[in-house]
Amino acid sequence: MNEIVSTPSAPKALGPYSQAIKVGSLVFTSGQIPIDPATDSITAVTIEDQTRQVIGNLAEVLKAAGTGLDRVVKTTVFIKDMNDFAALNAVYAELFGANKPARSCVEVARLPKDVKVEIECVATL
Repeated sequence: MNEIVSTPSAPKALGPYSQAIKVGSLVFTSGQIPIDPATDSITAVTIEDQTRQVIGNLAEVLKAAGTGLDRVVKTTVFIKDMNDFAALNAVYAELFGANKPARSCVEVARLPKDVKVEIECVATL
């Protein structure tokens, strides 16, 4: 059975979807954007700060599911400007540490709330 994962420590869903779903020993997160859950607003401006907020949001959703960034096996990164790729990678590498999940990264025309980055992931329990 699927189990809905929800936490007030990460931004609430902007539409009719869950923050994450647990299925067996896997957790599938919805894409996170750099909304600060404490203020329900986007305060991060740079790609580095937005990436930090996004990965922090993912970490909170994963924590609520009973796992963490060290158990992520796949991410999908949506980036508004591929010129920000190196800066995003620097923060991503710092926050994921020794765990280097499989990843796809695509440039997109537009993201919700006109942010610079959105990331979703799959993790094991």
